[in-house]
Amino acid sequence: MINNRTDLTNRRGYLTKEFAFFYLQDTGNLRIDSHYHDFNKIVIFLSGNVTYYVEGTAYPLQPWDLLLIERDTIHKPLIDSTVPYNRIILWLTPSFLEANSTSSADLRACFAPTASGLHLLRPEAPLQLRLQELCAQLKEAGTSAAFGADILQRTLLLQLLVYLNRLSLRQTGLSNIERRSDDTINAILHYMQEHIADDLSVEKLASLCFLTPSYFSRKFKEHTGFTPHQYVLQRRLIAAGQLLRAGHSVLHACLESGFQDYANFTRAFKKAHGVSPKKYYSLQLER
Repeated sequence: MINNRTDLTNRRGYLTKEFAFFYLQDTGNLRIDSHYHDFNKIVIFLSGNVTYYVEGTAYPLQPWDLLLIERDTIHKPLIDSTVPYNRIILWLTPSFLEANSTSSADLRACFAPTASGLHLLRPEAPLQLRLQELCAQLKEAGTSAAFGADILQRTLLLQLLVYLNRLSLRQTGLSNIERRSDDTINAILHYMQEHIADDLSVEKLASLCFLTPSYFSRKFKEHTGFTPHQYVLQRRLIAAGQLLRAGHSVLHACLESGFQDYANFTRAFKKAHGVSPKKYYSLQLER
């Protein structure tokens, strides 16, 4: 499935097939809020002036950098609107990755942070050329009506995933990757995930850092790109989605993920996922 659209319609989207492949270009003022997906995502950066935030770490991107963003990972790009932003996007369902993995080659492995905690890979020149060739062939196969084009596209995608996992295993060139993060904020992000149903007010979180609420909020947004409230809301929605996928009831998911009001939970969940929690739960049962 190829899409070359440049509009914002359904860009955060809901993946209804095993995978999707997009060439995207944006010019002018573009703002993409923090978000997460119910699938795995690869961003192949081509050009522009973009800093990508992934779970509290900021990555200034260089051409042909690869961001590997696992399902339920909060992220957003900070885009310089004076420079055209070009990239290739791949969406992959976890079931596609699992079905095409073997006992000796788990295609999901590259989506886990590296040993250094990075979500970014920077291929060296020879592999950059191979990636360019594969992406061009993927695009051609996705727009072709020739016999077996869909099979060819799947085969090319699997080749791409094999190369990315090999690069991830080698972890070469990672010492040259610039990133910005803060140990205090990273500790708070971990605390949020471990105490998702507890009090996660700005006042509470700031007290854990021995900071004033106003200073904590500024520091948090500086290092994550999000306000504490935005991050907590999305992290709770992620937790609720995980509980629903595990077969728990909607009410259980609401309470265990820290929502105090069922109506607010339903509205926020539908806005994030495109369907109500009840419908999301039933869809999981059908899979």
